[in-house]
Amino acid sequence: MNIKKNIPFFLTLRTKFILCIGIIVSLSYALLLYRTSQLQDELIIAQTKEQARMLFRYIRLPRQWVADHNGLFILKKEGVESNPFLSLPVITDKAGNQYVMRNPAMVTRELSNYSEQEGQGRFRVTSLHPVNPANAADAYEQKAMISFQQGALEAAAVFNSPTGRVVRFVAPLNVESSCLECHATQGYQHDDIIGALSITIPIAWADSMIRENKNSLFVVGLVSVFLVTAVLFLLLDTLVTGRISKLSAAMKSFPDKEPDPELLPSGHDEIAMLSAHFDHLCRRLNQSREELEKNRNQACFNEKMASLGILSAGIAHEVNNPLAGMLNCVKAMGENPENRELHQRYLPLINKGLKQIEQTMRQLLNFGRTEPLQQRKVDADGLIRECFELLSCKLKDIEVRLILELPRDIILDAEALKQIIVNIGLNSIQAMTETGGTLTVTGSCRGTRLTLTFQDTGSGIAAEHLPHIFDPFFTTKGVGEGTGLGLAVTYSLVQRMGGTIAVESHPGQGTQFVVTLPTG
Repeated sequence: MNIKKNIPFFLTLRTKFILCIGIIVSLSYALLLYRTSQLQDELIIAQTKEQARMLFRYIRLPRQWVADHNGLFILKKEGVESNPFLSLPVITDKAGNQYVMRNPAMVTRELSNYSEQEGQGRFRVTSLHPVNPANAADAYEQKAMISFQQGALEAAAVFNSPTGRVVRFVAPLNVESSCLECHATQGYQHDDIIGALSITIPIAWADSMIRENKNSLFVVGLVSVFLVTAVLFLLLDTLVTGRISKLSAAMKSFPDKEPDPELLPSGHDEIAMLSAHFDHLCRRLNQSREELEKNRNQACFNEKMASLGILSAGIAHEVNNPLAGMLNCVKAMGENPENRELHQRYLPLINKGLKQIEQTMRQLLNFGRTEPLQQRKVDADGLIRECFELLSCKLKDIEVRLILELPRDIILDAEALKQIIVNIGLNSIQAMTETGGTLTVTGSCRGTRLTLTFQDTGSGIAAEHLPHIFDPFFTTKGVGEGTGLGLAVTYSLVQRMGGTIAVESHPGQGTQFVVTLPTG
C-alpha cells in the first residue's frame, strides 16, 4: 500500500475547509450587500413619493386660495408678463397702475421655477386638453391621466435624466366650484378631472449616498471575510489540523517508535477520543505482537525439536557403531592388561571413535541451540555443508550435490539459516525416501542477495496442495512422520529475515524451492 507523504496545499483539509467557509461568507456578504442596496433604494423611492404627495397637498393650498379669490393680480413691471389665455389678463386702477392676473396654473408654474432654482424639484399643471400649449402632457403624463379616468388615484415612477435619476409623481386635479367661472365654458362640471399636477423630484443625492454605503459595506465585507478566514485558519490549525498532524505522526512512527502520550492530542472532543483509541490500539497491538512472537518462537523451537528427534533416530546407529567397537576394544584391553601391542593397536581406534561421537554430538547441540535473530558474519559455505553432514544419516539411496559459489563471510543470521536449510532438506529427503534420488543444492551471492535453490527428484506436490504447504500443521505425511510446521516455520523465518521463498512442483517431477535472503 502506497501512502503519500506530502499532500498538495490546495488538497489539504484545512485549505478546503477555509475555501468553503470563505466562499459561503463571501456569498452571504454579497447577498447582504445586494439586499441592503435594494432596501435603501426602495426606502429612498418610497420617501421621495411621500415627499411628492406632501408637496402635492401643499401646492393645492395656494392654488385653492387663488381660485377662491378669482385669481391673483400683481403689479405689472418688467419681467411680469400677462397671460394671453385669460379673458381679463390686465386691469388698470384709477391711478393708472396696471395689474396682471395670475390664475392657479400660472401661480403653480412660477412657484415651480422658484423650487427648481433651490434644487427641490419642479412641478407643473398639465392636461389632456390644455388651453395653454405649454401645459400639454408628455407621454408619461398622458398615460397617468388616462389611468385617473379609470379610477387610479396617483401615478409614480423612476426615470433616468442627464443629471441622474428622478421620481415623477402625477396626481389628478378636480374641478372645484370656484373653478367653474373659468372652466364651465370648456364643458367641465364640478368634480371632473380637469388635469393633473406633475411633480418631478431629483434623487441623485440619494444615489450618491447609496453608492457610498455600498462602498463602505464592500470594504467592511472584505475586512470581515479576511478576519473570519484568518480566525478560522488559526482555530482549525489549533483545534483540528495541528492535532491531526500530531496523531498522524504518531501513527506513522508506530510500531518502530511507541507513541508518546504527552504528544498525542488531549481533551474531551472527537480527536482526543480518536487519539485515546489509537493509544489503546497500540497497546493491544504490542501485546498481540509479543504473544505472536512468543508463539512463533515456541513453534520454531517445537519444529526444531521435532526435526532433532527425527535426526536423532537416524543418528543413533552412527553413535552405536563406534561405541560398540570401542567397548570391544576396552574389553579386550581389560582381558589382556599386559599386552602392550594390543593396547597400541586399540587406543587409536578408541580415540577415533570418540572424536566421531564428539563431532556428531556437537552438530546436534549446535542445531538444537535457540538464539534470537541477529546478523553476524557467517561462513555460509561451511554452514550449508555442516547441515547436510547432520542430515547424512537420512541419505539412504539419496545423493546430495552441493554447487556452492559463496564467499566465506556473509552477514546474516546463522541459526535461522541453519533451520531453513535443515527444514527444506528434510522435506526434500522425505519426498525421496522410498524411491531414492538426487538433491541438488545451488548457492550464489549477487550483490546483497543470497540465493539458495533446492531441487529434488522426489514425488512432487499435487497442485491442490501447493497453495497450502506453508500453512501451519498442513502435512501429507503419515502419522508420526511430520508435524506440519517445518515449511510454516521456514516461511516465517524467511519473512523475518526480509527475504522471499518460492516453490515450483509437479507430481512425479520433483520439487524446487528457491530462497532469497538479504545480506549485509
